[in-house]
Amino acid sequence: MAMYVLYESSSGYGLFEVHGLDEIGQNTEAVRTSVSDLSRFGRVVQLTAFHPFESALDALNQVNAVSEGVMTDELRSFLELNLPKVKEGKKPKFSLGLAEPKLGSHIFEATKIPCQSNEFVLELLRGVRQHFDRFIKDLKPGDLEKSQLGLAHSYSRAKVKFNVNRVDNMVIQAIFLLDTLDKDINSFAMRVREWYSWHFPELVKIVNDNYLYARVSKMIDDKSKLTEDHIPMLTEVLGDEDKAKEVIEAGKASMGQDLSPLDLINVQTFAQRVMDLADYRKKLYDYLVTKMSDIAPNLAALIGEMVGARLISHAGSLTNLAKCPSSTLQILGAEKALFRALKTRGNTPKYGLIFHSSFIGRASAKNKGRIARYLANKCSIASRIDCFADGATTAFGEKLREQVEERLEFYDKGVAPRKNVDVMKEVIENLQKQDEEGKEPVDASVKKSKKKKAKGEEEEEEVVAMEEDKSEKKKKKEKRKMETAEENEKSEKKKTKKSKAGGEEETDDGHSTKKKKKKSKSSE
Repeated sequence: MAMYVLYESSSGYGLFEVHGLDEIGQNTEAVRTSVSDLSRFGRVVQLTAFHPFESALDALNQVNAVSEGVMTDELRSFLELNLPKVKEGKKPKFSLGLAEPKLGSHIFEATKIPCQSNEFVLELLRGVRQHFDRFIKDLKPGDLEKSQLGLAHSYSRAKVKFNVNRVDNMVIQAIFLLDTLDKDINSFAMRVREWYSWHFPELVKIVNDNYLYARVSKMIDDKSKLTEDHIPMLTEVLGDEDKAKEVIEAGKASMGQDLSPLDLINVQTFAQRVMDLADYRKKLYDYLVTKMSDIAPNLAALIGEMVGARLISHAGSLTNLAKCPSSTLQILGAEKALFRALKTRGNTPKYGLIFHSSFIGRASAKNKGRIARYLANKCSIASRIDCFADGATTAFGEKLREQVEERLEFYDKGVAPRKNVDVMKEVIENLQKQDEEGKEPVDASVKKSKKKKAKGEEEEEEVVAMEEDKSEKKKKKEKRKMETAEENEKSEKKKTKKSKAGGEEETDDGHSTKKKKKKSKSSE
């Protein structure tokens, strides 16, 4: 059975035919020993065809397709042109060796060419890679190295650009810096307390907050100079006038020792540094909140910005977090406890980083594991929506948070929660309505202008109609006047006729007598 080997180099595709398989067999050790010697290896493997890439961009596209296990049109035409044709219904008498099994399965599905990828093929490809510049005669010395270097740079640059577009790296750095700042600020604030307590020990019991203590110590400077004029300034810092008066009274009766001006200057500068660090920590937290609202809005709406950022940083990226199943996300951050439990065959942990969310603290002791599992399920849904959705919205996260609230009520009171399918359908419908309403404002202005025009036209038509009605009413009045005048004339004419004839009956009798006389004359 004949065997071909496909080698994807930085300069093009190379197809090699393997001879003497019947004698050698697929002996990996024999190939491994003959790889270093070109005279022995050249008898077994011979170049059949070579297809160079057109440009550096074409090489990058081909290599990306090979790494993803996809066969391009150029590769398909190259294989169909140089390999024996596969007849339908008959078993092919050759096979194609590849380094990528995914690419081999895709080639077999598209062209029915049998492919294989094993240790024997990999050893053959190792020999081809070692002696590739000897097989192709037209290559000049150094051309292959240049093409490999250029393709490696472009391939790695494309991958780095892909990672840069995912700005979750900024969230990871910000949450790490926040954690270190919290530790540093706490240790520095304790150092300020210890340092200034030699001078004013009573202030520690009055002011408990580290940031406020640094501000007050910087403001007081020397306790012997404290007067009642400092009360407004202290009340502005502490927010309580009673505390300000208490500080002044404690300063007058303080048991601390006096410090030199140089020592007080050092204490003040260090307190100022602690205040600056605390202010920067607040700004960094605001930056993290805005970044989380851009990168993972649904996860932030569900579980909070800090816990969501810690989950992303522990997973490595938002994409890795989206790939995690909910069971892994549930114990993310408790790996040591998990492996210790597996080693000692004890109980595995119920939660990791998600324990810092408020939901698990609100649940009862027996329901903590159940709500942690449910919350991890919702977090995995939210992270997948944030990672793979086109537009950023908090609608899904808010609804998922409502579902967790309903689940807490179900565990406490037994109120049946809504189904996830119904909630997601409701969110999608609301988003579709919002999209339609977002498109309407432009149309609404047009509609308003159209309505105004229509109203103006209607008003004009109404005015015209009113005028027409007035003219018609005038005409009707004139007609009625004419009719009444004609009726009056007719009635006057009838009255005159009656007065002339002297009654209707006499005239009828007179006519009748004349007719009788005429008949009698005619009969005679």
